[in-house]
Amino acid sequence: MYLVLVAIAWVYVVLLMAMTEQTIVAGVMTFLLYCIIPLSIILYLMRTPQRKRRRLAAEQLQATAAAASAATVDKTNAHSADLTADNSIDKSAEK
Repeated sequence: MYLVLVAIAWVYVVLLMAMTEQTIVAGVMTFLLYCIIPLSIILYLMRTPQRKRRRLAAEQLQATAAAASAATVDKTNAHSADLTADNSIDKSAEK
């Protein structure tokens, strides 16, 4: 929350600095070099822990889903084996 507030304030300050430049080119360069490039690097670095937590949570969710699907497959295979055994018993009883 505070990171976004600081970023907005910084953009405002640099925008005012860029507007006071003598030429449009100097204003654009001021905005790019003092705002866009440094702010993007800082925001990227500050969000690293959050990205790491999200990645770990996604991996954990995938592992849980894989374990659940493996358990479902095992139950299905066991049920199929029971049905096959029942069918073979029924066929041998018919003979």
